[in-house]
Amino acid sequence: MNFKQLEYFVHVAELGSFSKAALVLDIAQPALSRQVRSLETDLRETLLLRNGRGVVLTEAGRRLYEHGVNILQALAQAEQDMGASRDAPLGRITVGLPPSVGRQLTLPLIDGFQRRLPLARLAIVEGLSSHISEWIATGRVDLGLLYNPEAQPALEITPVTEEALCLVSPAAAGACKDSDTGAALPLRELPHWPLIVPERGHAIRKLLETQAVLAGIKLSIAWEVSSIAAIVDLVRAGYGHAVLHASAVAASGHADQLRVRPLVDPKLNSMLCLAVSAHKRTSPLMRQATRLLTELVRALPQSNAVSSQPG
Repeated sequence: MNFKQLEYFVHVAELGSFSKAALVLDIAQPALSRQVRSLETDLRETLLLRNGRGVVLTEAGRRLYEHGVNILQALAQAEQDMGASRDAPLGRITVGLPPSVGRQLTLPLIDGFQRRLPLARLAIVEGLSSHISEWIATGRVDLGLLYNPEAQPALEITPVTEEALCLVSPAAAGACKDSDTGAALPLRELPHWPLIVPERGHAIRKLLETQAVLAGIKLSIAWEVSSIAAIVDLVRAGYGHAVLHASAVAASGHADQLRVRPLVDPKLNSMLCLAVSAHKRTSPLMRQATRLLTELVRALPQSNAVSSQPG
């Protein structure tokens, strides 16, 4: 077993897919598969189980993953410490992204690393904001984006952009009750629309239900689906409506099949923040990665940049 095999295995485990890991690592998928198979042969263990949706860890794989994350983090910290005296952005950094922005940011983030940080290594993991905040606090993730985070002593949080939530409906004739599909919709009228919503731990769901309670209304929940992409597909197919950011609709590639109406009275604004550990020393790589991620977030469609700058 060597560091390269371990790094490849950890990437596949974190992303749950050989194809995604190959993209992040910038290597051919067959070469990546050979490296992981070689690792399994050396250890005489099956580490990953392949299925139609990607891969899942075996019990042996979970044990090795925990060791691997700690080993790679220690190696990255050593590289960063050596580079700190030269102010060089070296080492490995793991970035956590919510699924709603992961699809929009993964490619430009990898491209930015290749162009601006060629000596650094990048890992990207996706998860709910609540999960990413926990991963940062425990050291699994170095830098992450969180929607509407609560203050935590373990995290340093910097607001980056603010975006309003909208009612998203299918574009088919008669699917929306208002003939003017661009007209704002008062929140009190939202119970008339059967909604497809994420699970309760999702930031959008929490914000929506909090505002509904404050407004004294009861939402009509038709379906609960964790994937934003799947929610968009279900709306397109006519199974209901959704409350999403307009940027998520734009990123879906199906904006022409959807109608978007801003919610008002009150507006439902969602804040996207950048979070890092409050207990880790800031390295040159962390500073450069933070700057790059902030630039990319503020360049997203519908992004309304917050004036404060990350430290």
